[in-house]
Amino acid sequence: MLKPILISSAVALLVSFSANAENIHFPEEIVPLQVGDKMLESSLFSRIDDVELAPGTYQLRLKYTDLYEDDYDTHEVIESEPFWVNVTVEAGKDYTLVFNRAENAVSAKVFAEAPQVSLKAKSSAVAKPLSVISNTQLASNKPAMQNTMPAGPSRPSQPIKPIAPITGKGMPSAPQMLDFWWQQATATERKAFLEKVKK
Repeated sequence: MLKPILISSAVALLVSFSANAENIHFPEEIVPLQVGDKMLESSLFSRIDDVELAPGTYQLRLKYTDLYEDDYDTHEVIESEPFWVNVTVEAGKDYTLVFNRAENAVSAKVFAEAPQVSLKAKSSAVAKPLSVISNTQLASNKPAMQNTMPAGPSRPSQPIKPIAPITGKGMPSAPQMLDFWWQQATATERKAFLEKVKK
């Protein structure tokens, strides 16, 4: 008699935890990197599309990255530096992070300099704009987060994560390694690399 009661109690507890978590869906151009002090683990081969959070207020660290066609055969990747926003999650509501996608690479570069995103409850027709938190505001509000935030543009925008073996020899291929390190580099490091390659 005691065993079925314990099992049903455990199931009820698990259901209540999942019932209290609300979902935020992210478009492919906006990458969630961190919630408060917690880094979100994504990799070269798997990205995070959804984050479940209990009702409350959170600080999210995001990054904008988009691909635009320059010509018939060339493409340009436009990225922002990581940025922080305040998000309030209400009980019983699921959300989508939305933004106005630029029509061309020039407009995307302008957007990347000052990203503007909004949070839209799935049951609502109106999206609530989210204000970007400056590093100064973040440091004064959450001093403990200073250790997990990048100190400046010279640090990678994401933590370095190991790559799983890809080739039959147990090693990643050169193009996959190049792509991986490109994703880890800051905009300044990428620019310096491109200048070096062009010589």
